[in-house]
Amino acid sequence: MNKMGAQNLTVIKPGGTIGILGGGQLGRMIAMAAARLGYKSHIYCPDRRSPAFQTAHQFTIAEYEDEESLEVFAKSVDVVTYEFENVPAQTADIVARHTLLRPGANALKVAQDRLVEKDFLNDSGVKTAPYAAFTTREELDVAIKTIGRPCVAKTRRFGYDGKGQMMIKARADIDNVLEVTAGAPAILEGFIKFDREISVIVARSESGDVAAFPVGENVHTDHILDTTKIPATLKPAIEAKAKVMATRIANALEYIGILTVEMFVVDATNEVIVNEIAPRVHNSGHWTIEGAVTSQFEQHVRAICGLPLGSPVAKGRVEMKNLLGEDILEYEKYLLDETAHFHHYGKLEPRKGRKMGHVTWVFENE
Repeated sequence: MNKMGAQNLTVIKPGGTIGILGGGQLGRMIAMAAARLGYKSHIYCPDRRSPAFQTAHQFTIAEYEDEESLEVFAKSVDVVTYEFENVPAQTADIVARHTLLRPGANALKVAQDRLVEKDFLNDSGVKTAPYAAFTTREELDVAIKTIGRPCVAKTRRFGYDGKGQMMIKARADIDNVLEVTAGAPAILEGFIKFDREISVIVARSESGDVAAFPVGENVHTDHILDTTKIPATLKPAIEAKAKVMATRIANALEYIGILTVEMFVVDATNEVIVNEIAPRVHNSGHWTIEGAVTSQFEQHVRAICGLPLGSPVAKGRVEMKNLLGEDILEYEKYLLDETAHFHHYGKLEPRKGRKMGHVTWVFENE
């Protein structure tokens, strides 16, 4: 590790090793981008079938609560990052005692709890849906009276791709909410009648430089991302507003790395409302691999290693489609498409709803 620059910023030169907590497809693609820039990767994950192991220089199979293994891992690398936001807080603390952790533990703390996240966003001057916390039936009844129906109940922690969530429209739905949240601390959010879902992916460096990718327009099916298109069908002023909001969040977190902010757009009122943040590279940014001058994965490596940020400019109109479950079995169709960029994540079992790969189309002359 070397200290360089007028501000004495931390720069990890090519040849160094990046530690990655988590062994899924995002870790796999971070490792691939790191190798392109001359870095080695060391993956830490308890799942011995992790697809990221296939692209890493080294990997450790151990539990996230294994303090001894975490210490050995942290001391073997120059910086540690993570590919998912549910890294246990204790794991982050152990790693941070022995090496750099980027993004820092505070970003994890905020993103892991929906109530903490909503409070942080509102305190930062960023608009969200109205919300209220609950655990018991009595607290739920009070929250519904405050928020009104329709509304959405979500567990405060560990939910993703629609897990641990339930829409409440009719009074009869209320009786089933506590079964979905399983007695865990939860949050009730007002339902936003939005016109489109977007995501803003920004990179922030240690020096405070920020680079925002073009806003992606997302379509979800059964709560799982189906497609992302660039550019989003937004008024220029709305796109600019979304980027400003994402930058404000990154600065408030003193963030280092790629941050993803998912938002709702309401056309009638020109409102941009933040849904949630993800302190990591993101599914909706996969289009950047072929569709932007610098991919989100390379940009993340640049940021956490103290290198100059790259250009986030899109190369044209871009479409990205997720391949879920048995969709991956149609790989020959995409390989025969001369305009398609096919990605297989190296997962062997195509379960329903499982992210197995993606395809990107770039239309450079449009």
